[in-house]
Amino acid sequence: MILGNMYKRVYCVLLIIFIMSNFSVIYAADSEIKFGGAVRYNLMLQDYEDDNITTNDGQFTWDTWRINIDGKNSAGIILSFEYRFYPTFDTHFIHHGWFGYDITEQTQVQLGVSQVPFGDQAYASHSWWFSGAYYMGLEDDYDMGLKFLHKKDNWDFALAYYFQPEPAGPAPGDVSYGVGGSGRYSYDIIPVEGEHNQERNQINARAAYKFSNSEVGLSVQYGQIFNSVLNKSGSHKAVAGHIDANVGNLNAKVHAIYYNHDVKNDLGTELDVVQMGAYGSGTYAVAAEAMVYTLGLAYTVPVSLGPISSIQFYNDYTLTDKTVSSFTDTQQNILGFLTVAGGVYTYFDVAMGKNQPWITQNFGKGLGIGDSEADWNIRYNINFGYYF
Repeated sequence: MILGNMYKRVYCVLLIIFIMSNFSVIYAADSEIKFGGAVRYNLMLQDYEDDNITTNDGQFTWDTWRINIDGKNSAGIILSFEYRFYPTFDTHFIHHGWFGYDITEQTQVQLGVSQVPFGDQAYASHSWWFSGAYYMGLEDDYDMGLKFLHKKDNWDFALAYYFQPEPAGPAPGDVSYGVGGSGRYSYDIIPVEGEHNQERNQINARAAYKFSNSEVGLSVQYGQIFNSVLNKSGSHKAVAGHIDANVGNLNAKVHAIYYNHDVKNDLGTELDVVQMGAYGSGTYAVAAEAMVYTLGLAYTVPVSLGPISSIQFYNDYTLTDKTVSSFTDTQQNILGFLTVAGGVYTYFDVAMGKNQPWITQNFGKGLGIGDSEADWNIRYNINFGYYF
């Protein structure tokens, strides 16, 4: 019976993918709807603290499959929606989902789960791993609220209010779904025993100036962190400056970010670390205050190698400089290249981390207090996916 149900689920997934790939545009009575998605696999070999070789040191997994729906009706209402499934993590959740309307040719409003206007909106990195800022909720973050976008000459402006983080999907071991669970795409503060804290009422503002196919920008963020036991709110704030520069085939992404979570536990004691989570993997400690510096360099080479049309070589480095002097800083460096073959994107990464929460056998230790004796860990990773 179990195997039968599993085969039925796999069959349904493949059927959905087949239908969407063959009927990408559907015309309803008054709207045009486009369907898309992706299927991704992941192959990895790790070399972490323990020299003992186990079956977990090498894995070939079904990373992700996702569904995308985008459309616009005759009244001008825009829809953008993406839902993701992660079989390896035994979870699924919304990536984004919003209704929008073009108030003018220069101004758009979005309501729902949208990308938080903070930092480089075209990612602050080049690799499959993102930059280290992603693991603190400061790159490619998504929340639920209202966002305005406005373009004027070479300027892009954004102003947003987010009532709460995006709703969470189911996750192994989670007892709280919807708002408080860890089954989510972007990292948020998660309520745990003794620290019932959640993000609420966040305001974001962003301004970016474009020139010569490049961009420089400034972002600010401020919001509440509500403790349901104390019935009181702390705060969190962040500011970021970024540069996304293109010179010929060379791209450089530079970020400097300051953030501070002013938050207490259920007893009213101020915290030096907060609990953040995503992907249904529970939570880990993150320093409550730090500076984050990222530098990513990439060079794209057009090629004609069978189906491969381009290869992009890159290196992304992140330093998290924690404010508490007794904490040990976190470093992450991703060296690799991306091949593009039509809709197939393949990342070949050598991921290195020192007090990085994922590139370790001791999940979640590095971004908090850290380990002063920590060494560099390495994970060789290949992620390939078909996007349609």
